[in-house]
This record gives sequence, C-alpha cells and structure tokens, in this order.
Amino acid sequence: MHKRILPVIALGAVATLALASCAGGSDNGSADGEGQELTVWIMKGTNPDATAFYDEVSEAFEAETGATVNIEEIQWADAHDRFVTSIAGGTTPDIAETGTTWTAEFADAGALLPIDEYVDAEDGLRDDLVEGLAVAGTYDDELYGMPWYAGVRSLVYRTDVFEELGLDAPETWDDIVTAGEAIKAAKPDMLPFPVAGDAEFQVYPWVWGAGGEVATLDGETWTSELDSDESQAGIEFYTGLATEHGFSSAGATTWKETDLRDSFTQGNVAMMLSGSWTPKSLIEANPELDGNIGAAVIPGEDGGIAPSVLGGSHLSVFNTTENADLAWEFVQLMTTGDLAEEWASQTGYFPGVQSAMEEALASTDPLVAPFAEQMVDGGASVPVTPNFGAVQAKKTTNSMIQAILSGQKDVATATADAAAEMTDLLNQK
Repeated sequence: MHKRILPVIALGAVATLALASCAGGSDNGSADGEGQELTVWIMKGTNPDATAFYDEVSEAFEAETGATVNIEEIQWADAHDRFVTSIAGGTTPDIAETGTTWTAEFADAGALLPIDEYVDAEDGLRDDLVEGLAVAGTYDDELYGMPWYAGVRSLVYRTDVFEELGLDAPETWDDIVTAGEAIKAAKPDMLPFPVAGDAEFQVYPWVWGAGGEVATLDGETWTSELDSDESQAGIEFYTGLATEHGFSSAGATTWKETDLRDSFTQGNVAMMLSGSWTPKSLIEANPELDGNIGAAVIPGEDGGIAPSVLGGSHLSVFNTTENADLAWEFVQLMTTGDLAEEWASQTGYFPGVQSAMEEALASTDPLVAPFAEQMVDGGASVPVTPNFGAVQAKKTTNSMIQAILSGQKDVATATADAAAEMTDLLNQK
C-alpha cells in the first residue's frame, strides 16, 4: 500500500531530538576534500538572500572539509529539461536540489546515489527526517533525496472579515459552508472560497479529508482511487463550493494558484488554501493585509486535519560524482543544523528535519503555528513514482475539476474518467 499520510508525531518528542547528532561529519570523520571542488545546482528564487547565504555555506564547507564548492542557480522552469539532458549526457552536477516529484524519476533513471548508509550512520538522523519528505525521496525502498526544506498548504483567511461577521476559523466542512454563506450575504463583492480549476494541489486535501486516496500501489500495479465513494464525496464538496454554494466565479475555472493569491491580495477573496511560504509575500504586496490574515489547518469533513500535499525539495547526490563521501558532507551541512534553520528562516519554508522545527512547532505566531501543525500532523505525498510526472503533464486532475466546474461532466463521470486515465499513466512502462 502506498504510504501517504504522516503519522501523528508527539510534539514533545521533537524537542528531545538533539541537533548535535545531525551536525558535522559522519562517524568516520569528515571526507578529505583538500583541493577538490563540488558542483551544486540550486533552484533560483526560493531564497531572496541567496548570495549571502551561499557565501556562508561555501566558507563553512571549506573550513570543514578543505574543499570548495561551485553553487550554480537554475531556473525552475528550465530545470527539468536541463536535468534530463545532463543525465543523458553524463554531465550532471555532484549534487542538486531536486523537487519532491522529480526525485523518484531521476532515481528510476539510475542517475542518483542512494544515501541510506550515510543517513543511518548518523545517530538519530533517520528518525529525525520529516516523514512526508522522506517518503517522497524514497524509491524502491532506498532513500535518494535528503529532505531539505518543505512547505505545506493550509487554510488562509481574512481575520478582519471573520471578526466583523462573528465567525471562527472553520473546524469542519460544514463550518466552511456556514462561514461562506455569511460572507456571501454580507459582502457580495467578495468570493468566499474560490475554486481554482487549474491548481492540482488544491484538490487532494478534499480527497484525503473524506477518507479517499489519489492512487494506491498493490505489488507493481498502481490504481487511481479518485472515483471511490470517499474521493467522490470530497471532490463533490470541493467543487460544490462553486457549483452549489456560489462561493467562486466562472473565471476561477481557469485559475492557477498564482491567480488565487493575486485575487486574495486585491481583497477579493475571504478564504483559500495557500502555502506556508505565502503570507509574507501577500502582506508585502498589500501592506493593508498586515494583521488581517489568519491561518488554520485544513479541516477534515467532520473535524481533525485533512492532509495536504507536502511540497519542497531534496538534495540528491548524482552518480557522476567522484567523491560521494564529500558530496554527503555538503548535503548534511545544508540540511541539518544551523544552516538548515537559517535557510528556512530566510525563505519562509520549514526545515526537512523535525528537530529544526522545534521553534516553529512552539510558535504562537498565527501565521506560523497552523502551518507547522499541518506539516507535522497532516502532511502528505502524492504517489511516489516516476510516472506521476506524466499525470501532471497531462493535467489529469485539473481537467477533471474543470469539467465539473464547467458543467461538462458530473462528479461521477469526471472522477471515473480521471481515475482511468491516471491508472493508465501510472502503469506505463
């Protein structure tokens, strides 16, 4: 069975995990890197203060190992094609940031080195990995992606609107409808909860929150369960926010997440799902929102937490490297300890190890604590298979939602068609 939902982690136990066990070299000592240089590809734009951070990393790495590092920034839009070309030509870097949905693909292509022996050599590190990221970085029972940073989508809402109308943050799906109806009546120019039709990761929390699954694995065969009774119930609720309750607009049928955030920034949206990395940018784009944005975990149908896709990145070691030990030294330096926390602080994402999340989990900041809770207790992974990229390229899930929103198909037909297409794509050789 495909592992999806993170188990509940006792928050008190997080504090007992020692950062010291994750810092420094392996049990065998630091790799000898005198006179050597590593090439590292990092995606551009995640960290606004990247230059200063990379200088700090380079200095720390050279002081620890004697080696130098050449960090090259790559545009996300061009990265996948560049990776494919470099893998085919044997010109990959020593280390690279790999998106969580790419790691399995590159591992399947034979381009990555498994890092289990390095992780297991560090006392307590295996148990300290954020599980959703570890699951996404595992292929054929081997770990190929070291969790680096992650973000998760939760419910973001206008606290000023909720306070004005005497509403509390929703804790069930009925609460969402109740709040939406009140907002619709009091503020007809505001969309209570728009349904963005071209935003795949907005969909899955409602599938999971109703007890459904995106797809499951039995042996070597994947089966999409988007058409199960549970999944249909979640999708019917989500699309019904538009088709039944009128909380959305016809234009939102083609919206991406960026369109959703733009509309929220302009003051036209009361509730949405948005990432832990977005509140800061929303306020920067519209300072009037400062103090008027709240966050809450995505509620399950009858309460609790609906799982949300854990997005983020791994650091992976490519098999073209001439010094795997030295490459691991760099990966460990970046993903554990002080530098991991500093990266998270500068980017608005969370670290990939639980021990570095201690501060976030204990935070009373209303724009930090709910996202941290969502990530630890309700973070999830899409199907971990190199074929999931084909599902995303085909826009199977988005097409399903758009067909329902536009009235072209009912929920039963749309989910059955999407499940058949997804199953076929996931099982292609």
